[in-house]
This record gives sequence, C-alpha cells and structure tokens, in this order.
Amino acid sequence: MTQPLLHIDALSIAFRQQDETRTVVNDISLQIAEGETLALVGESGSGKSVTALSVLRLLPTPPVVFPQGDILFRGQSLLHADERTLRGVRGNKIAMIFQEPMVSLNPLHTLEKQLYEVLSLHRGMRKEAARGEMLDCLDRTGIRNAAKRLGDFPHQLSGGERQRVMIAMALLTRPELLIADEPTTALDVTVQAQILQLLRELRDELNMSLLFITHNLGIVKKLADRVAVMQNGRCVEQNTTSALFTAPQHPYTQRLLDSEPAGDPVPLAQDAEPLLRVEDLSVAFPVRKGLLRRVVESKQVLSNVSFTLRPGETLGLVGESGSGKSTTGLALLRLIASRGTILFDGQPLHSWDRRQMLPVRHRMQVVFQDPNSSLNPRLNVQQIIEEGLRVHQPGLSLQVREEEVITVMREVGLDPETRHRYPAAFSGGQRQRIAIARALILRPELIILDEPTSSLDKTVQAQILALLKDLQKKHRLAYIFISHDLQVVRALCHQVIVLRQGEVVEQGECQRVFAAPTQAYTRQLLALR
Repeated sequence: MTQPLLHIDALSIAFRQQDETRTVVNDISLQIAEGETLALVGESGSGKSVTALSVLRLLPTPPVVFPQGDILFRGQSLLHADERTLRGVRGNKIAMIFQEPMVSLNPLHTLEKQLYEVLSLHRGMRKEAARGEMLDCLDRTGIRNAAKRLGDFPHQLSGGERQRVMIAMALLTRPELLIADEPTTALDVTVQAQILQLLRELRDELNMSLLFITHNLGIVKKLADRVAVMQNGRCVEQNTTSALFTAPQHPYTQRLLDSEPAGDPVPLAQDAEPLLRVEDLSVAFPVRKGLLRRVVESKQVLSNVSFTLRPGETLGLVGESGSGKSTTGLALLRLIASRGTILFDGQPLHSWDRRQMLPVRHRMQVVFQDPNSSLNPRLNVQQIIEEGLRVHQPGLSLQVREEEVITVMREVGLDPETRHRYPAAFSGGQRQRIAIARALILRPELIILDEPTSSLDKTVQAQILALLKDLQKKHRLAYIFISHDLQVVRALCHQVIVLRQGEVVEQGECQRVFAAPTQAYTRQLLALR
C-alpha cells in the first residue's frame, strides 16, 4: 500500500484557557492520496476549519495544544517540524484558500502587487514573466478584463471576485496539496461551476490533492472522491462519495443529506392588494475621471425592472454577481439614486427625499448577507436589536425596549438570557437570527433579504428558511429574496426575476419558470444547481 500524501493520525486539538482545557477535535484520522479529493463536511463548530488550519500550523500555540496524534506530509511530521521546514511547506507544497477573502487580502495593495508577491516568493519569477502568469490565472478563475483589474484594490471587487482572486493566489504556487475552506460559499452557481471545473482541471494537470471543506453537499457530489463527516469534533463517518450518498450509515450524515431546501412557499391570499409596485426601475452609476473627478459618463447597472408585490408574497431575484440583484434592493430602499416608479402602499417613494423617507423606513427593513460585518462587534445583542426602536420610537422606556427585545428573540428562536452577550459569542446561524430579529422588531411590512443563507450550513439554512416562512405566515410579511441558491428560491419564493448584467432575462411565477424556463440563460442556471 502506497504512503498517503497527507496522514492525520489520531489527532486531538484543544484550547487551553487558564486552568481549563477544552477539546475541539477528538481523535480524528484522515488520509489523502496523491491526486485525490477528500471533502470534509459538517456544521459550523464541528472542527473542520480548526483541523485544516492545524495542517499548516496556523493556529496560535498557546492557547492551542495537541494532546495526541500527529500530522504527516509525505511521512514527515508537521506538528513537530521547525519553522524553517514549515516555511518550505507553506505555500510551496501546501496552499490554502481561506473562507473570508477580505481578511486574507491586503486592503492597501493592488491585486498585481499581491499576486506578484506570491510568484516572487514561491517561484522566484521576475515581474515581466509573472504578469502573463497572473493574467492567465485570473482569467481561468473567471475575473473579467483581468488586465484592467490588476490595478484594483480589494475593496473595488465584489465578494465573489475577491474569492476568485484568493483562489488564483493559491493556485499560482502549483501546490501538491490545496486546502480549500469554503471557497465557493459566496459565489453564484455559474462562477461556482467555473471554479469547480478549474479545480478539477488543475488537480488532473498537476496531480494535485485537494482537501475541500464545505457545507454544500451538491459540490461534494460533483468534486470529491471520498467524504469525511464531522460532528462535534469527531469524524462520525468516512466513505467514498458514491457510497456515502447512496447509503449513509450515521444518523447525523442522514440528517445532513435530508436538509436540502424543499417544500413550497407560504400560501398566498389571492385577494390581497399590492403593497409594492415598481415600474421601469433603472440605476446608472457616474464614472469619474481626471484630477477633478468630473463625471465623464454613466454606467448602466440596472434597466427597466418592473414587478408587483403583495403582503405575504416573496419575490426572488437571481443571477450572477454584478447582475443588479443587490442594486435593486438598495434602489427600492432609496439608498441609491434611481429612475422609474416605486409605489409603496400607494406612496411615491421615487420622488421623495431623505427627510420624507424617514417616516416609512421602519416599514421597510433589510437583512444583509454577512452578519459578521453587519452586526456591530462593540454592541451586545440587546443594543443591536433595539437600535431601530431608539431611532424610530425614541419615546419608549428602557423597560419596554427590553421587553420588546425579549419577545422578538423568542420569536426568532434565540434565548433571551443571551441578550447581554456580544456577536462573537454566537454561531453564524445565531448571528443571522440576530440580524433577522433586528429587522423584525420594528414590525415591518417588507423585508429585503440579501443572500441571508448563503454562508450557512445546510441544517442551519433549513432552520432559517423555516423561520422565515413562519414569520411570513404570522405577520404577512412581504419578502424580496436575493440569492444565487436556486433550491432555496424555489422553496421560498412565489415569483422570480432572473437578472443578467442589469437586464431582466426572465420573469414570472416561480414554479412555472423552474418547470419550463423559456430563456437559455435561465436553463443554464437551473442546469448548474
């Protein structure tokens, strides 16, 4: 039997704080052969990322300790290696794609500088030769107009583009083992398909091994040779991909496979009067150039979007990154300038200024994609959720505000006793519930949900979808649901608009569009589910 490329042998990982030691990974054993893809799946907090970071010794020691076990790369221990050995392995032989690109990319350097640094350090390339390599890799990862984008800074890219740059940086080193920690979480299905195809091609071309951490079981089925399932720090099941999906043995694995979005939208009252009417909504951004930053042209990013939304109804907006989904939401909230008609409960919001909008702000709320960045880390949960009440109902007493917070936390499935904790003390799913509670406490009639489940595990995603349906049924909430996950859209939405580069490609009743799409682009999106 040939020696595995990577062998994690009976490894335990613990966090030591003062006199207490808490084990977070318990006696886990994994092997990856050359050219093999192993998927590591499980819920948040199961120990997936901690295990992956331990391979390259990226966790601080202390407080992290390794009570037992070892990590062997080509038979050499990484846990007991010196820093010089580790520097020779990191990046050169083992590369890693992290989940959050904004944490990993330097905000002060251009893409060209950061990409060249990788090629200079790990492959000793000169700048002239490196440029062609950089452009080729960016193009293969789906960055449009790569030559023009090299001068951009990370904040000038969309979330999906930043993730693609991170993938390009890791692949430039041509590693023997690539560790990918949720690399496609923020990407829409077309780009996701491109990235998976790219990883497959490079795996075959370089005979590269891949440790792929994800909560998307659809990706696992398409990419992985074998699957390891983790729960509460333990590996509860390992098998080939086909065997695990065909006949899962462990109850937790069975629950994961059963948690794919399903069901129908909340039944809609047919006689309901429209809450929101939108006609020919368009958005153009000014392009400024020169020393004085004069406007020289305008870039059209959204064109002629029209729809009607009733109380208790959900409209899904789907499409690739840059298609205009989030722009539509911001325009409806009057947070960016737009043209066209926006009638909310008969009121012409399109003609109102900021002061006129204030009285209706509480009736239109938003839940953002990433609760980590939308929740203030310096405020506790009580302060975060009650913030809207302070602004829109300043006359409420402290006691009444606290009672309202307790009520809404129970409503979204959070323990009110945790209201004095800070966001860092909560899991990703709990933080998203906090964000929903913050929007819900003002008792809005319309909530814009911008990718609210994209970064969540499937089991947590199913919980959030069930919560949104329950809240919609109870309060007759209207939702505008922005997503690239078509299974989620089908389970929640009554009607759907498919956007591409700011244009409406297809629009109609959700079940009809999914069953019989009329446009080639819609069929392409559905084929990539």
